[in-house]
Amino acid sequence: QVQLVESGGGSVQAGGSLRLSCSASGYTYRSYHMGWFRQAPGKEREGVAAISRAGNPTYADSVKGRFTISRDNAKNTLYLQMNSLKLEDTAIYYCAASNWGGGLRIGDYNYWGQGTQVTVSS
Repeated sequence: QVQLVESGGGSVQAGGSLRLSCSASGYTYRSYHMGWFRQAPGKEREGVAAISRAGNPTYADSVKGRFTISRDNAKNTLYLQMNSLKLEDTAIYYCAASNWGGGLRIGDYNYWGQGTQVTVSS
């Protein structure tokens, strides 16, 4: 049974930092591309960052230079380091796994976590 469990969300002031983690189980983690997505109230879910099986990252323009995605295949864990947080980064953040596409397209991802809330305040 595939499980993706996010953690690390919370409330932070603008300009602050958070580190999200996603613990994966039930499948061969290193064989999957992984991604972080987010959904703000009243908005569609969007891709934030992705990392391929080989460790190559892709970022949405809105987070380039501020967010860093990484993976630890030994720990079956995905990370998202978020720095210089802005009010518009407020959303529920989801991690997801894909066994065939490694970009930011939501439809490429097979498995999803339950999400973790990130709230950025002024």
